[in-house]
Parts: sequence; C-alpha cells; structure tokens
Amino acid sequence: MQIILLEKVVNLGALGDVVKVKDGYARNFLIPAGRARRATQAAIAEFEARRAELEKAAAAKHAEAEALGAKLAGIVVKISQKAGVDGRLFGSVTNHDIADELVKMGHAVVKSQVRMPNGPLKAVGEYTVVLSLHTDVHVDVTVTVLGETA
Repeated sequence: MQIILLEKVVNLGALGDVVKVKDGYARNFLIPAGRARRATQAAIAEFEARRAELEKAAAAKHAEAEALGAKLAGIVVKISQKAGVDGRLFGSVTNHDIADELVKMGHAVVKSQVRMPNGPLKAVGEYTVVLSLHTDVHVDVTVTVLGETA
C-alpha cells in the first residue's frame, strides 16, 4: 500500500515521504496512530497544503524532546530490589520500573521510551540504559540496582 508519512518514522522515512508498506502495517498501526495516510491524489494535495503546519509541529516535538534530553543527560536512577547473597535479584528491573522511578523524580518519561536491548536487569550493579525520547533524540541514563536482603 502506498502511504504518505505525516511524521518521521524510524526505518521508514521522513515527513512527507511517499512509501510502500505492507497493508497490515499501514491499516493496523500507521494510519490509526496518525502517522500516515493513504497516498491518494487528494491526500497528497491536502498534505502539501498543510506541510508547513506539520513541519512546525514536528520541530516543536523535537525541541521538547531535546530539552527533556538535556535535563536527563547524566542522571543516575537508583532502584532497590530484593536480592540474594550472590547479587542476583529475586525478580528483575524492567523498563516499567525505570520509567516509574523517572516519573517520581519529576521527568515525563513513558515505559516505551526506555530501551533495554539486553532485556530486564537481573543482578545488582550499574547499567547504562538508553532513553529514546524522539526518533532523533537518544539519552544514556545510568541505572544503579541496589540489593536489599530479605
């Protein structure tokens, strides 16, 4: 299906690009999320009329993400979990736990922005986690997992 992108989408294209994607990806994700429209002549003409407005909105989102990234750069998040004597946790620290702790610290972060490519943290120690605040803004945050004895 041919679609026109209404915002930048990772690994797909930038604002205004006309790309061909699988029908299900367009119908089930991109179009309902407001990230794309079918690339008909009418939709392309409407997009060209609204291009400046959409670019301004995208620039505002990017600037907001940059500002949040500047606040979060170098921050240390401390999370305590029950652990055994060998340092392994009874459970794990997930992106949800990290996002909750950042919200408690006063930062507007949702769990989908916390990227953990190696999966949940299962041992006591210091880890570097990437926050993907925007498609172009990525910030490294240090997560310190502290062990509590039962």
